[in-house]
Amino acid sequence: MARPAVAGGRALKVSYRPAGDRYVLVEYGEAELDLRLNFFVVRAFTGLTADPPPGFVEAAPGFRSILVHFDPARTSRAALLDHLAAVHERQPEVSSLVLPSRRISLPIAFDDSATRRAVKLYAATIRAAPYTEGGSNIDYIVAQNGLPDRESLYAKLLGTEWWTAFTGFAPGLPFTFSLRAPTELSVPKYNPTRAWTPEGAVGMGGPCLAVFPVDSLGSYQLVGRTVPIFDALARNDVFAESPFLVRAGDRLRFFRVSEHELTEIRRQVLENRYRYDVVEEPFAVAGYL
Repeated sequence: MARPAVAGGRALKVSYRPAGDRYVLVEYGEAELDLRLNFFVVRAFTGLTADPPPGFVEAAPGFRSILVHFDPARTSRAALLDHLAAVHERQPEVSSLVLPSRRISLPIAFDDSATRRAVKLYAATIRAAPYTEGGSNIDYIVAQNGLPDRESLYAKLLGTEWWTAFTGFAPGLPFTFSLRAPTELSVPKYNPTRAWTPEGAVGMGGPCLAVFPVDSLGSYQLVGRTVPIFDALARNDVFAESPFLVRAGDRLRFFRVSEHELTEIRRQVLENRYRYDVVEEPFAVAGYL
């Protein structure tokens, strides 16, 4: 079902799709990489969770969608759609949004031994591909983007904030896009997928940068490794309220360290001696535009 939603007087295409008996998938706009759509998603998600309808269980934002879980014993799908439409109509126009956000600074060691081990294992057991030449994905990413050298790639990765559009695939895995130029860097994914990616690996697929919170499958080209962003045991105070460090609307910024320094920082994280740099800092969409 498609209905027009109004955001500050401007019509925005919204589609409501049944996703089984207990879910509704809400999709906004057209299927394109437009961060303005995601800004609206983050604001609508905030409004929905602040004013949940009867029978609301939970919701999960995507890039331009929200999956809403409801209890059919407590509400009807029609009543839920009416409530969602009301939430959408209350949202301001995208350019005037000020979104709840945090700036999270994370250390990164580029082309580290753990991600190189994942590349070499893939080449030995699955497929020797152009992106595995030299036992690293770095030179492939550099070539795909027409960059002169590795340092140029590193400068681009470090020189922007990465907007967390949503999390998924693995517990708390953030899918992020550059706020400087969302499509400035882009690279094809692995084909087929890797069987193993180390926890903390940072990888790129298309224009999206992701951080792997646990050891898992993965198809993104690997650029380096950072600190843990998921810990169900809450061994560091940053995980005291939630095992997930990053949520939709957060902005990640990376600073470069050596692999030796990263190893020491990761040890300090597990010993609860490292303090994550997390700053509450609302995001004004007008400034981005």
